[in-house]
Amino acid sequence: MSDVGQGGLFAEAAQVAPLAASMRPLSLADFVGQQHIVGPGKPLATAIERGSLHSFILWGPPGVGKTTLARIAAQSANAQFLQLSAVLSGVKEIRAAIDSARQARGQGRATVLFVDEVHRFNKSQQDAFLPHVEDGTLVFIGATTENPSFEVNSALLSRARVYRLRSLEVNQIESLLKRALDTHLKDVDIGPEQLSRLANSADGDGRRALAQLELAADLALEPGDSGRRVIDDSVLDEISRSSLRRFDKGGDAFYDQISALHKAVRGSDPDASLYWMARMLDGGCDPLYLARRVVRMASEDIGNADPRGLELALNAWQVQERLGSPEGELAIAQAIVYLACAAKSNAVYTAFKAARRAAEEHGSLDVPLHLRNAPTTLMREQGFGKAYRYAHDEPEAYAAGERYFPDGMAPEQYYRPVARGLEIRIAEKLMHLRELDAQAQQHHEETENNG
Repeated sequence: MSDVGQGGLFAEAAQVAPLAASMRPLSLADFVGQQHIVGPGKPLATAIERGSLHSFILWGPPGVGKTTLARIAAQSANAQFLQLSAVLSGVKEIRAAIDSARQARGQGRATVLFVDEVHRFNKSQQDAFLPHVEDGTLVFIGATTENPSFEVNSALLSRARVYRLRSLEVNQIESLLKRALDTHLKDVDIGPEQLSRLANSADGDGRRALAQLELAADLALEPGDSGRRVIDDSVLDEISRSSLRRFDKGGDAFYDQISALHKAVRGSDPDASLYWMARMLDGGCDPLYLARRVVRMASEDIGNADPRGLELALNAWQVQERLGSPEGELAIAQAIVYLACAAKSNAVYTAFKAARRAAEEHGSLDVPLHLRNAPTTLMREQGFGKAYRYAHDEPEAYAAGERYFPDGMAPEQYYRPVARGLEIRIAEKLMHLRELDAQAQQHHEETENNG
């Protein structure tokens, strides 16, 4: 079985391989996790067991078995397995893989082409596989950590089924670690508490868990009384000093977490809001990015129900810019908690979107003459500003019955205050002004009829 890698086709890896590679299962019976797609009776499991392959894309976080599943699928069908990395491969490697698949087909053998990080291939590179998938030259299996809907061409998506993989659960990682200890690290001892700690620190990533175990075993050089290496808390402290949480700036994890933060604030849950803020900061998110998004939340979800939210969000942004961390992060946290607890209204957000749609639909309507400025004599002679009613000179500082929409466009109500927070008072004020408009309209009609 051959692979395609950085330098093209190459032989199998050297005998000394990382623990994760040595532990790679060769059949579904030994595969850990993902029972929702490879459990008994599931379509992918059935296809692999029968050796009847179809093209598919495996979408999920790192270290959950994407490459392993692709290899098991190829082996079940006795197919040649070729691997490309979209990070390292180009046109030359793609052509070499296709040529190899053609040769195998001529010998009556199928080929599985596995493309790791397929989202990093551009459109033309992804399109290069299509004719060879359609004519049966190869079975395409892609792996990606990013949402295929955004990163993979629709033409390729239509020819490949997408399977979503999940992070491994702690008990599943523990079983991986125990298997490694039983088969590859027989001279290593680790207590149940330390094993659980190691499994938790892997953050759902099986490959990371095995790499951490291998590193811990290397650090545990001093044998215990039994002559065996012992992984204790001091060893685990040494290998877990840096953050292990998953966070990919600009990737799915990034946008999923900011979405969770925004929704927690909108849902009035200050504790969950703080948790997601802490997760993002822990993963390396720029606090200024968080500050900017908090300002957005203040306008989109709190709005005029509590205008102080926007002021506090802007203040937090300014504190972060002036003082940096950790003072700025605490100010952002204060703003987030306030927004989560504040009265909610998306009335301004909804109104603004409606007004934008109206502006697009109605085109470039002229500003009515009475609303235009008239700084010159010519403009006044043309009627600019004629009959404009200065609101401050009117009763209650309101020109009842005045029109501010363009001529030929019926007045529309975009802003509808909610019955929460300050918008209760705003709604009462607007209702009163509309009553004044109705009275002015009635008076105008009566005057015309009497005239």
